[in-house]
Amino acid sequence: EVQLVESGGGLVQPGGSLRLSCAASGFTFSNYAMNWVRQAPGKGFEWVSRINTGGGFTSYADSVKGRFTISRDNAKNTLYLQMNSLKPEDTAVYYCAKVSEGPRGQGTQVTVSS
Repeated sequence: EVQLVESGGGLVQPGGSLRLSCAASGFTFSNYAMNWVRQAPGKGFEWVSRINTGGGFTSYADSVKGRFTISRDNAKNTLYLQMNSLKPEDTAVYYCAKVSEGPRGQGTQVTVSS
């Protein structure tokens, strides 16, 4: 069974940092490009970032470019999202997903507030 378990969210002040993790199981993680997506309260899903299978190619939404960094450790079957200079508008539930699929996990809540 495919499982994607997000963690690392929390409450942080504007300008702060968080590192999200996504533990993958039930499939060959290294064979799949991965996305981070988010859903703010009352809004639809927003794509945040993508990484290819080897980790050498990444892309970001304009809203997070220069502040967020996606990475992966294929030996640990884990995807990461380093989030710096957080803003209140980054408040959302964050999900990881295969590029070919939508989110399937519970996500992790990130709240940016003073």
